[in-house]
Amino acid sequence: MTAMTRCLDRPGFMPRLSAHHLLRPRLAEPLLAAQVRVKLLCAPGGSGKSALLAECALQAPVGCQVYWLALNGAVLSPLDFCRRLAHNLGVPFVDEATLLLDLSHWQNPAWIFLDDFCRLPAPDLDALLDRLLTAASPALTWWLGARRRPLCNWPRLLLDDELLECNELMFSPAQVQQLLGPQQTLDSVMQFSGGWCAGVRIALLGDGHPGKTLLEYLQHELFSTLPIELAEAWRVLAHLPRFNPGLCEHLFGFGDGDQYLRDLQALGAFIQPWEDTTDWLQVFPPLAQLIRDEPWPAKRAWHRRACQWFTTQEDWQAAFEQALLAEAYEVAVSLLQHFSFEDVFRQQNAVLLLRLHEQHGDELMLGSAQLVGLVTAALLFAGRFDQAGVCIDQLARFAPQPTAAQQRYLLARWQAQWGWLLHLGGDAERSRAHFLEALQALPDSAWTSRLMCLSGLTQQALLRGELDVGQALNREALCLARAHGSLVLEALLELDHAQLLEQRGAPYRAQSLLETVQAMLVGQRLKAGPLVGRIALRRGHLALRQGQDALAAECFEGGLTMCLHSQDKRVLYGFLGLALLAANRGDYAQAFIQLREAERLMQQRHVPDTVYRAVLLLVSGHFWLQQGRAELTLEAMRRVLRHFRGPCAKQAPPATLELIPRLEYLLVLAEVKLGCADQPIARLTALLETTRQRGMLCLETELQLVLGEVAWQLGDTALARRALQAGLALAARCQVQQAIRELRLRSPGLLSELGLETQASPSGAAENPLSQRELEVLQLIALGNSNLEIADRLFISLHTVKTHARRIHSKLGVERRTQAVAKAKTLGLMG
Repeated sequence: MTAMTRCLDRPGFMPRLSAHHLLRPRLAEPLLAAQVRVKLLCAPGGSGKSALLAECALQAPVGCQVYWLALNGAVLSPLDFCRRLAHNLGVPFVDEATLLLDLSHWQNPAWIFLDDFCRLPAPDLDALLDRLLTAASPALTWWLGARRRPLCNWPRLLLDDELLECNELMFSPAQVQQLLGPQQTLDSVMQFSGGWCAGVRIALLGDGHPGKTLLEYLQHELFSTLPIELAEAWRVLAHLPRFNPGLCEHLFGFGDGDQYLRDLQALGAFIQPWEDTTDWLQVFPPLAQLIRDEPWPAKRAWHRRACQWFTTQEDWQAAFEQALLAEAYEVAVSLLQHFSFEDVFRQQNAVLLLRLHEQHGDELMLGSAQLVGLVTAALLFAGRFDQAGVCIDQLARFAPQPTAAQQRYLLARWQAQWGWLLHLGGDAERSRAHFLEALQALPDSAWTSRLMCLSGLTQQALLRGELDVGQALNREALCLARAHGSLVLEALLELDHAQLLEQRGAPYRAQSLLETVQAMLVGQRLKAGPLVGRIALRRGHLALRQGQDALAAECFEGGLTMCLHSQDKRVLYGFLGLALLAANRGDYAQAFIQLREAERLMQQRHVPDTVYRAVLLLVSGHFWLQQGRAELTLEAMRRVLRHFRGPCAKQAPPATLELIPRLEYLLVLAEVKLGCADQPIARLTALLETTRQRGMLCLETELQLVLGEVAWQLGDTALARRALQAGLALAARCQVQQAIRELRLRSPGLLSELGLETQASPSGAAENPLSQRELEVLQLIALGNSNLEIADRLFISLHTVKTHARRIHSKLGVERRTQAVAKAKTLGLMG
């Protein structure tokens, strides 16, 4: 904060900066350092242009005169502008030619600030400005603040390296953080303002009605300056997520629509590129949301017209969304005929399908087998299994089909959908039979159904510990998705692949895989929010397992937000991840709050307890053991394991491959601590042998550490030492630091007592975990090179450099570049 006033050695009027002004060196320093004659700040009203110009003016070098013209956006004639400029410069005014001559002969360094240049189109005034900039002496530097870009010969100035243009004046989150009061949060202020200066200031006023204040500001600063037809057009565009000249022509009339759009852009009416594209535009999102929240009866008619245009363009997603906004539900449902299974994972389609089904029921939503499939997919995604079962049974309405082949196809679709319902409900045998029978009958044209059957079989193989079988099934499904160019379904299948890699003891490879998949989705501009949410949660799980708590927290929080928004049942794992992070810090109160919030949400959304109960009790059991409350763990583990034993045993949820073995070893730990264990070493050894045969290295790591802990508590020091050494070696090899951390939380001092504390991480250059390429990257990092510079030096892509850096951090158990360099030097990996 600062309250800067005019310096005494500055002639003429100088603005005074507000006592609430926040210096913006990120913007001011490049402007001050640029050796150009013209510095143009072009941005909508309220962007802080005047304040930034004043900030720069007050830092003018000694010996440089500063002249400030506060033009207030007025439309001046060229003659009046010349008079004002001459008066401000202290030169006599005769006519324009004389003024231009005086400017061309100017000797002493000076800065001329033209603040809030004419807001409305004024070709004559723009032409005068162009002549002034062209004729003026190099001793003069022009600083121009404007809402619209004057019609000057900017390309010529750019080619001559005499122009610096700045049009991105938003506050960064870090800057907003400095301004927050005790009752304000960064997220709320940024969501309200988007970093726009006026919006930030209004949000910080604390008057309780920021939206009303902002509307009043817009009325004065924008609507009052626009003709009625442009104000109406702007309001319409604010209700659309994106628009282009073609859509504007359809909405406002041929010839008028394109002109309206160009006029609004020229007037700086908060219109900007949509997601960095060159062919689509949007109204600045915080202002658009403000306008959409206001009641406006006419908006339904405009949404209907937008729906018509998107339909003619065969943009079915946008047409569907506009039909819903127009409350034309029958039209919206008719557009769903163009949707496929993968569209459930795009935008907010899952939520929209659920809402349509709730509000309009079976009669409207289940009019075809294709609609039944879409609604079923959304219900399974959200964990509403009872409703999904009722929905699947609606396929019987479409039997018999006209031909035997069509009838077999309908039955196969029923089997595939019912197979998934059984799979998610834990009925593995019946589910597997349905999947296999469906695969036999599904035609090649039903490739999405075939792919999902393969995915279900992959998950079941992984749950049985048959990693090779799971890998083969997953590869077949991935080939199918790639052959049909479905990046969305490929990403969905890579989640199964990541679980496979993790079980084989390569969580860092799984992390890298998911980072690549996420980058592919973003690079293809696919709005797969529900899928990206799942990827984020899985990345958080992998980061936590590798001991990267900061990255894990970032992934869990981001994934939690996205999954809450899309009503994904796997939101559960966001709460579990945050609970585990809290326990790592010793904050068990917060950990149990997260678990209670997860349970409350699952019950609120009517998710069957088979999805979440066992997982919640597993994590609670970990926490109770760490707190010394083994009796609670014992009771919970005995109760929950009944569901996974015997002839009617349930299958574990697909996202928790290690659930049952972990429940088993927690039960052993609790029994040993309470002195009531029956053959604990034999039970753990049997678990360990089964796990080793299956090649599940991460789980083997945990079991070795648990075996060592139990042996130590039973007094078998030799076995304890051997098991712990094996577990620590595997932990270093597989980078599963969380297992070691949980051991320390359950039995503090155990590793130190046995002299094994230093073996928790790799040591010595002979055990170098880094590849040669990773060492090359790390050496360049140590020399201070940026990722981009490393990419250039090694002739690899920037993404590849980031992947190598992530793997380095994972293998060394660190989170930052400086830590990686220090750790590598300590281990003797580099000089």
